[in-house]
Formats: sequence, structure tokens, C-alpha cells
Amino acid sequence: MTLAKAQSGKIPATVITGFLGAGKTTMIRNLLQNAEGKRIALIINEFGDLGVDGDVLKGCGAEACSEEDIIELTNGCICCTVADDFIPTMTKLLERENRPDHIVIETSGLALPQPLVAAFNWPDIRSEVTVDGVVTVVDSAAVAAGRFADDHDKVDALRVSDDNLDHESPLEELFEDQLTAADLIVLNKTDLIDAAGLKSVRDEVASRISRKPAMIEAKNGEVAAAILLGLGVGTEDEIADRKSHHEMEHEAGEEHDHDEFDSFVVELGPIAEPAAFIDRLKAVIAEHDVLRLKGFADVPGKPMRLLIQAVGSRVDQYYDRAWAPGETRGTRLVVIGLHDMDEAAVRATISALA
Repeated sequence: MTLAKAQSGKIPATVITGFLGAGKTTMIRNLLQNAEGKRIALIINEFGDLGVDGDVLKGCGAEACSEEDIIELTNGCICCTVADDFIPTMTKLLERENRPDHIVIETSGLALPQPLVAAFNWPDIRSEVTVDGVVTVVDSAAVAAGRFADDHDKVDALRVSDDNLDHESPLEELFEDQLTAADLIVLNKTDLIDAAGLKSVRDEVASRISRKPAMIEAKNGEVAAAILLGLGVGTEDEIADRKSHHEMEHEAGEEHDHDEFDSFVVELGPIAEPAAFIDRLKAVIAEHDVLRLKGFADVPGKPMRLLIQAVGSRVDQYYDRAWAPGETRGTRLVVIGLHDMDEAAVRATISALA
């Protein structure tokens, strides 16, 4: 039992957010495997139609979180579906006879944490659950490479090519919103950068927010359960002071548009030469500026499916579990990019790789 639950009598919930590919799922897998006896319910908000992250976590074999304790919301950004999806999901979870000791919510890499946390103030939930804390996971290697740094020359070049671009990159705004909501910031993938790079990441992250939440370093998503759980913040009481760009724009009378991002699923046949396929996939990602690609591949002769996770030019792959009896083998990839991504071209190019 966490400190927050012991003090309030409520079930503590940890919201884990972070940009695409920051390592949220890996960190949660490590958490579930080292949960110190706590029964954890996991809610996953997928962006796209293929619940990849949930399937990965269901295969982790952690006793702390059985398959019935993993709930996926696949209807898009959770900040737009709080009333339709999140509230009913929480209500059903609380109606269970065997309730969890702790709830962990993994948001999509495209989600705004603020409206999700604010939803915990709904009367039926507030009386039963408290937000133990918001944990924001940062891809340190990406930040060190300047992916979210202000680059005036690049912005000017984009403005020349796009007459409609008269504001900051939506990715930068999203990055800042996730940092603004944080009670704890995890600088992940620090093993991929040197000491000077890490210092620049710390400085860059700190410069993005006026608040000063705790900041820790991690590699491979390895953070102890005692650090992630039991923050005892009660963030729902403070979230009104952590406004997102969307909320500030709304207060100024501007509309918020979630068409900044699109996702689609590409289904392929068997991949006979996975190494060559991955190499060609990197070229497609670079050519079309794909933000995130994730899914599974069917490799002939292999009893296990090949998990593929791509963030920019970095592509990770490994065999995560055996194909289940009666499970239809196949290759299914979720592609996520900005709204002006040429879906037809990306789909055709990837399909030609198989």
C-alpha cells in the first residue's frame, strides 16, 4: 500500500506521459516486474488502431498486473475522449470486487496530460482515487540532438515552404505541456549521451517550464517502483495551475485542433529478411518524416513475432513472445506523423518493402 493510499483512503493513480518513443512502455514493463507485491491496474491510451503497447505489456508475465488488469483505450487522444472513454473505464475499475492497490495510466505520446488529470476531479472519481503524481519521460538522446530545441533558421525555412505555419511547432508545444504537468521528470536513455550532452538536456528541459519538478536520470527505463509510486502529490488539486498551450489558447478564444497528428495501420505479409526490411524502413521514415512507427512482423521460420519500435531514425527490434495458438500471423505497423504526411505514399512505399 502506498503512502498516498494509506493517508487518504483513496486508490493512488500515477499518470505516465512523454513524447513518442521516450520509453514509457519499457519503464512500465520494468515497474510491473518489480512492483514489490502491489496489485497494479494499467490503463493504456493508444493513438492509432493497433494496441501495440498493451500487447507488449500483456506479454511481460508480471504477477503484479494480470491481463484483466490491463485496459486499452484506442479511440484516439485521451484528452479528447475523457468523458466517453476514461470516466466509464475508471468507473468499471472501481466497481471490481478485487480493486487494485495502484493505477498506472500510460498516455499516448500525443496526449495532453492536463485534461486527464483534471478528470480526476469528477465527483464519482475524486471520492475514490487521487493522482499520486504525473511522471513525464524524456528521450534524452533526442533532446540532446536538438529535436525540440528552438531553431530559428529551421522555423523560417518551414514558414517559407508552408504559408499556414505561423506558430511554434506543435511538437514543441506538446513537449512543453508534458513537462508543465510533471511532478517527476525522468531523463531516460542517458546511456546514449555523454556528460556534456546530459547537462545540455537538463538545461533545455528546465528552460521549458517555470515550475521546478524533481528530475532524475535513467537508462532503459529502469526506475525503482519506490521512486515512481508513492509521490503522494494529489495532482488533481494543482492541475489548474499547470495550464497547457491548448488551455491558454482556449482562454484567449482560439480553437484547438487535434488534426496536427494522423495515424494509420499498414498490414503486410511475412518478412523473409527482417534486417534488410528494417534498413529500408529507416529510409522511408527519413524521407517522409515519420514521427513514430511501431508494430509486429511475421518472420517465416520463427516461432516468435518480431517487435518493431521506431522513433525518428532509431529503430529497435526484438522477438518479444511466441505466436499464440490460433493467432493469425502477420505484419502490422502503426505509422504516426503530422497531419500533412502523405499517407498514400508512405503506405505504398512500406508495402513495397515486403
